Amino acid sequence: MPMSTDFEGRLTPILADIASHFGTPFHIYDEAGLKATGEQLITAFSGLAGFKEYFAVKALPNPRILEIMRKMGFGFDCSSIPELALSRKTGATGDEIMFSSNNTHAGEFAVAARNGGCILNLDDLSLIDKVPRMPELICFRYNPGERRTGNAIIGNPVESKYGLTHDQLPLAFDRARERGARRFGLHAMVASNERNYQYMVETARMLLDMVESIGRDRSIRFEFINIGGGLGIPYHPDDAPLDLGALSTEIKALFRAFEERNGYMPRLYMESGRYMAGPHGVLITRALNRKEIYRTYVGVDACMSALMRPGIYGAYHHITVPGKQAGGDTEIVDVVGSLCENNDKFAIQRELPRIVDGDLVCIHDTGAHGYSMGFNYNGRLRPQELLLHADGSVERIRRAETLSDYMATLFFPPDRLDANKLNRSAT
Repeated sequence: MPMSTDFEGRLTPILADIASHFGTPFHIYDEAGLKATGEQLITAFSGLAGFKEYFAVKALPNPRILEIMRKMGFGFDCSSIPELALSRKTGATGDEIMFSSNNTHAGEFAVAARNGGCILNLDDLSLIDKVPRMPELICFRYNPGERRTGNAIIGNPVESKYGLTHDQLPLAFDRARERGARRFGLHAMVASNERNYQYMVETARMLLDMVESIGRDRSIRFEFINIGGGLGIPYHPDDAPLDLGALSTEIKALFRAFEERNGYMPRLYMESGRYMAGPHGVLITRALNRKEIYRTYVGVDACMSALMRPGIYGAYHHITVPGKQAGGDTEIVDVVGSLCENNDKFAIQRELPRIVDGDLVCIHDTGAHGYSMGFNYNGRLRPQELLLHADGSVERIRRAETLSDYMATLFFPPDRLDANKLNRSAT
């Protein structure tokens, strides 16, 4: 269910004081909840030697959060140089980082190779020759195409820009070997926010079948398969949670069967972001005004720049009003921000406790893809991030953006190319 009762119990008694001290709006994350979910994941796959979670940095790219993940033994899944730099700030290096970019240029590969390097997860056959120096360990991202349909969010893999085809994979491993690679992994991600665990089981089965076939034909002993992210969370109170126990039981059975047939067992990697962090963050905003026209609108001091998922996906985020019970005086409202876009809405025709100016409003499950998907349209600035520590203290872990931040990329020493003075060959 949205926002665990433990998190709510820790946060609600001190929320007014937090809002008074730090101001609103803010995302706040629950350290105890993050650690509890991490331990559940570790325990679930404890029977597989070498299991490793690579936290998807794109979900919540904050150094303090990444430090919590690293202390649990997790690595990091990165898709850009800034994400790579943030991960390395925690001390992570080498095999602790998976670099899964797409449409990557050679300069990015050069940066990825520095400071101990990382695992390169190549997204296209053409990228093999763009890697300046092929590392010993290489991974390829597989796109199964019509052999497997992704879930509704990922869609049909045939229409996806990611990964190599079935026929390209053997060629990729051959070419990587020619360039010096000696250790190999295989990756796929065909589901997102999926609470039906069978999607992940079938992804593991598919990858194990592929490495068994390619390994047999090319005498390759694969070090790992990476089943990607995609573990879903119950955003709506009526949603059933992912059955982590059944997921781990069936995947472990697949790995044991592989070992019996092949005499070895690759490691299992995954790159959960939403599952790890989503339920352990909320966006706290304050009601500014009510507007009564054809509908009732409750305007709050956060807007789509702080949480864009409802606006672009129509995604549901549960909303509560601390101190007001859902069974009390309720009304049907739209909860909206201040952007000049009509999709700047956190809820549409939602039954909520009656909200008056000054009330604090809690938008649940913003711990993943909340702040990180923010933007600056209309010149709106992104909010601060706070961390509720296990000892009950609250720390600001990202300050709110300021007008100076916004202006910093607009005012700088001039740099102008005068086309009239260029030396050009006569035509």
